[in-house]
Amino acid sequence: MDIALTVENERLAELLTALRFENRQQSGMASDLVPSDTDAAYRVSREVSRRLGWNVAGWKIAAFKPEMQRRLRANAPIYGPVYEPQIHLSPMRLEGRRLLHPLVEVELVVRLSAPLPPRSSPYLRNDIEDAVGSIHPALEIAECRFAHDDQFPPLNAILADGSGSGTLVLGEAIVGWRSHDFSAGDAALRVNGIQRREGRIFDAVEHPLEPLVWIANELSRVGVGLPAGTYVSTGSLTGMYLAKPGDELTGDLGPLGEVHAFVGE
Repeated sequence: MDIALTVENERLAELLTALRFENRQQSGMASDLVPSDTDAAYRVSREVSRRLGWNVAGWKIAAFKPEMQRRLRANAPIYGPVYEPQIHLSPMRLEGRRLLHPLVEVELVVRLSAPLPPRSSPYLRNDIEDAVGSIHPALEIAECRFAHDDQFPPLNAILADGSGSGTLVLGEAIVGWRSHDFSAGDAALRVNGIQRREGRIFDAVEHPLEPLVWIANELSRVGVGLPAGTYVSTGSLTGMYLAKPGDELTGDLGPLGEVHAFVGE
């Protein structure tokens, strides 16, 4: 059961809920509203989900490897909820005017076919693999309720904002994923036909089931389970690209498939 929120946590949850409902950003925030630690930040995020009343259909993971954690000044991977209206199939047309500083990344998304409920013993790789129904190439379009300016708040405020969760666009399920050597795979982001970002799956996540093990145990620790049908975006394979109206976005994972989105006006 969650620890009760402080008055400041309640105020932050109220603010973040309003920003989500109104689909807008603001510049900075009062310093006394920044959660004191990551557990408090995630409690605020769960309270925002409760207040929104939107179905949490998935989760995003970021900074699975230490190199990215150092860039974020984090000491562990981070995560946030993805709401049902934000999950789409490729190809997807996005409304550019509604996007808040959209940062695009190529990812691998796991869909569960069986639940992973909270439990006292830790989940292991074999437990996780048995619960996976499919893995998909995907684009994450991350957004944040705080403007990217010189008043940008500390990381714990971003965790409270769902770690900048936005939209997921899913490609077709990868055929034969259980026998695929993900460690040898490359990923690229093309924008209007030009390759703008690239990376290796092994360098980012090693295998998409590794971040899944991590988040199953993190959520289990706080009494949150992963129902069957949940999507988990396992982390950026390419780094971020700031999208703008008119961009045609393609996530290319070679033999694993492609995923497409277009940013309209």
